[in-house]
Amino acid sequence: MLEHENDKQELDEEEVESRPGRDLYEWMQALVCSVLVVVLLFTFVVRLIGVDGHSMVPTLQDGDRLLVLNSILYDDYQYGDIVVLRKESFLAEPIVKRVIATGGQTVDIDFETGSVYVDGELLKEDYINELTFLEEGTEFPLTVPEGSIFVMGDNRNNSNDSRDYRLGTVDTRYVIGKAVFLAFPGTDESTGERDFGRIGVIA
Repeated sequence: MLEHENDKQELDEEEVESRPGRDLYEWMQALVCSVLVVVLLFTFVVRLIGVDGHSMVPTLQDGDRLLVLNSILYDDYQYGDIVVLRKESFLAEPIVKRVIATGGQTVDIDFETGSVYVDGELLKEDYINELTFLEEGTEFPLTVPEGSIFVMGDNRNNSNDSRDYRLGTVDTRYVIGKAVFLAFPGTDESTGERDFGRIGVIA
């Protein structure tokens, strides 16, 4: 009986001695799995992309960091969506714009009144900085080809977008994804400060 108790005590001591090594192994395994999940998440699901410039003021500020849902998962773009796209023949860096019209819709802009129409209906654009007076070479009315979108910045008179004939309507294959969440605010153009209250879902 005594011998059995001694054997059990030796086993318990060996288990205690080996536990720190096992705990470290399990901790490292969990860390590696977590890193792998994050890498896969940011490769195939979302990307973190920064806003460069003031073309989306007041909705977005220069330096804002956005979580962008990958176009592999979201390609059914609708009016009002804020998207990130890259067309290197226009600009080398990704640009952030708002979808105004999709394939089959007709866009018309009255540059005298600053009004934007889609399929003959006046858009109620509460999100813009000012009315649309800047012409950039595209002729209107314009019907958007299927598989393409028409995009503009919210800061209408300080934005290079689909009004520019060099960009025009954008094939959705150039779209990186839809901006869904403001993760970190840039410096506000008017106050020079960061408003952390802006962090959240992008409307």
